[in-house]
Formats: sequence, structure tokens, C-alpha cells
Amino acid sequence: MIQSFRTNSENEQFQKLVRELDSDLGIRDGEDHSFYAQFNKIDMIKYAIVAYDDKTPVGCGAIKENSSDAMEIKRMYVRPDRRGEGIATIILKELERWALELNYKMCLLETGKRQPEAIELYKKNGYTITPNFGQYKNVENSICFEKILTA
Repeated sequence: MIQSFRTNSENEQFQKLVRELDSDLGIRDGEDHSFYAQFNKIDMIKYAIVAYDDKTPVGCGAIKENSSDAMEIKRMYVRPDRRGEGIATIILKELERWALELNYKMCLLETGKRQPEAIELYKKNGYTITPNFGQYKNVENSICFEKILTA
């Protein structure tokens, strides 16, 4: 049974999963990886989730404030051998609950066009494509999503 635990970026398991994520993204993003990496630092992330199957960490995600009413979903990752089991949805739903508890009204995020499984995850969970925001405004490989949160 998958359980999600709230933590922050100081959590060693979260850090290890993010290193795995960055390795995967380095391959997918190719030459663009250094551009994206500058926006994905994990120091000072207050709100992170690590998902466990028994005592084994299998995935992670985080939120950070984007504006006074919106949290940005960051660092979503599920280990490759555990994909397709609904773990990412468990993490995403817990991040949304946490954002609501913190009185945010919306979640937004950016993912790469070379990450079709992430795009499908967000669509399946009620996220809609929105114009690219912030540092992703004119980035061809980026696709941005948003979702209004409801209790």
C-alpha cells in the first residue's frame, strides 16, 4: 500500500529521488537540461512529499509558492519500475490537499513536451493547458498547466 509523507527538501529520501529525476531529465532534455535545471533547485522547498511502499521510497513531488493564490507543482517523479501504478496521482492529490490547507486556490506547473507520461498524468487529473508562464513564456519545449483547487 502506497503512503505519502509530508516533509521538506532536507529529507534524504526526497533528495535521492530528485537526483534520479534529474538524471532522467538530463537524458530527455539533452542540450536544454541546463536551462531547466536552474529553475529546479530544491534548497528551501518547505513542502515536499515522499511516497513509500512499505519502507521503500518510490516517488516524490513538491509545491512552492508562485503567487499569493497559486502553488507551483515541482519535482514530480516516480521510479521507472513503479510507473503505471497510480503513485504519481497519489502524490499529486496530496500536494493539492496541502496547497488547499495552506489557503492556495490554484496549482500550476510546467513540464516538457518530451515527457508524454507527465502530460497525460496532469490531463487525467483535471489540469488544463495554459499559456506558458514566467521563465517558460517563450520556451518551445515547455507546456504549462493549471488547476483550480476545490475542497
